[in-house]
Amino acid sequence: MAYVWSGVTIDCLDPSRVARFWSALLDRQPGPSQDGWVYLGERGDPQPRLVFQPVSEPAAGKVRIHLDIAVDDITEAIARVVELGGRATGERHDYDAGIVVVMADPEDHEFCLVQYF
Repeated sequence: MAYVWSGVTIDCLDPSRVARFWSALLDRQPGPSQDGWVYLGERGDPQPRLVFQPVSEPAAGKVRIHLDIAVDDITEAIARVVELGGRATGERHDYDAGIVVVMADPEDHEFCLVQYF
């Protein structure tokens, strides 16, 4: 039996709004989706799909899993996230291997921008 990572599902109050943010940030187009859901990419793509699932309640507490997005220029990447409707959380880590900045999308799903050296 083969186990293949096919996607990441993100619970959202407004899947279309959050998917637009991630589509613009990652330059990934929506693929075939169930009604009310939005999928970025399709099964079999080189990258796993991002799936935005509608839920009726806002998130409570810190999510224990998040996406890391590799970037060439951390300052430009932060500005782009903010321009698209996300925000900086104020958390930054400087390591020998690179810089990690914690960001949040329009519904406060946290993710990291990572600039490797």
